[in-house]
Amino acid sequence: MNIDILNEVDVISLRQHIARAEHIVICCHKSPDGDALGSSLAWADYLESLGKKPKVVIPDAYPDFLQWLPCTERVVRYDKHGAEADQFLSEADLIFCLDFNNSSRVDDMQDALDRAVAPKIMFDHHLSPSMETVLTVSNTSMCSTSEIVFRIIYQLGGFAAMSRRCAIDIYCGMMTDTGGFTYNSSRPEIYFIIGQLLTKDIDKDKIYRHVFNNYSSWAIRLRGYMMYQKLNIIDNFHASYFTITKQEMKRFHFIKGDAEGLVNEPLKIKGMKLSISLREDDRRENLIWVSLRSVDDFPCNRMAEEFFNGGGHLNASGGKLQCSMTEAEDVVRKAIIHFGDLLKS
Repeated sequence: MNIDILNEVDVISLRQHIARAEHIVICCHKSPDGDALGSSLAWADYLESLGKKPKVVIPDAYPDFLQWLPCTERVVRYDKHGAEADQFLSEADLIFCLDFNNSSRVDDMQDALDRAVAPKIMFDHHLSPSMETVLTVSNTSMCSTSEIVFRIIYQLGGFAAMSRRCAIDIYCGMMTDTGGFTYNSSRPEIYFIIGQLLTKDIDKDKIYRHVFNNYSSWAIRLRGYMMYQKLNIIDNFHASYFTITKQEMKRFHFIKGDAEGLVNEPLKIKGMKLSISLREDDRRENLIWVSLRSVDDFPCNRMAEEFFNGGGHLNASGGKLQCSMTEAEDVVRKAIIHFGDLLKS
């Protein structure tokens, strides 16, 4: 099966930029998920196999359930080590931007990234890439940036030497960005890649347990409370939403990652087409983080763009609102009514 993603010119360009670089930085978006972190660590591992010593710089914390990923100890968090990260970016002679399409996605790290004079290369699978780069590998049909990273390594002839660590990072990224291969994962190439990764002696079942069966007892209680007490079901629109407040996060000893995947739960209801999660930021007032999930062909990415200052993929998107939770709920109801014809069909 041909899984090449680069044309001949891009292959030459990528090889040349890597060969010339002495100070490489890899970065990903704010609040890194499994794909952002997995693809970054996997690409760093590949570059190390070429004799490079890349730095992985991320804007802030990643979920607790990803702490087990190989080589997370190499990650430099901008929110904790800003001066060190600034130095890495300013001294870099090549910067890889993974799993984001615009520098605004790195939040507080944006100024440092924008100021960096090093050539930038983007690997991403989100819509409308809008950064100045010397090479952009962006394909929205890919299930994840981790899939893109695998395809590039494979095309560059790096698969034979791929480490087990690298394979674990890639599989984790692909798995988490598809909800355990339950959405955006119907292309046969995905399962060819999984088959190849399994030859590296990875335990896919253990990876699944590390990610999806790794919650605290408080996180499980939070999930039960959300579904029993907070779930709002709008039957005639086949839609639902729930809210998570700062008070509730404090009550249930919330840590980053405790709500991961929770937005998917209402889609288990028969006939449900759309699920929306609204979560208050635990440090900033009037900031609501929005997650959207859908099934079949309902475009939650369009809804995210039009109502929630965000975007994403057809069935998995996100955004944010700068308002109170009550006002955010009003926006959700307006959005559902606006897209009513598609939800009812």
